[in-house]
Amino acid sequence: MKWKITFYSDKVETQTLKFPTGILANFLHIAEMIEKLGPNLGKPYVGRLDSGLYEIRAKGKEGIGRSAYCVVKGKEVVILHSFIKKSQKTSKKDLDLAKKRMKEVSK
Repeated sequence: MKWKITFYSDKVETQTLKFPTGILANFLHIAEMIEKLGPNLGKPYVGRLDSGLYEIRAKGKEGIGRSAYCVVKGKEVVILHSFIKKSQKTSKKDLDLAKKRMKEVSK
């Protein structure tokens, strides 16, 4: 069975699809790999943020995009939050938002 990728909300889907062209192309490539092979691809494609919380690590000539996700029932990956990375470390605000949303979808 293939993996399924869904978005936490329409807003998150819109945020993600508004990534600059190069970053979006890389994101879509990684998303296709997750659908075929599962979410445990490892670096450079995905990374671990926190317990149960991971990130898609999309790069392009325009910069770096991140999409925080978690795995829920069955073979479903939920994209919780997407943003363009502006510093070396993921901001506490972005991390806290993703954790809050993960708790909501994991109930």
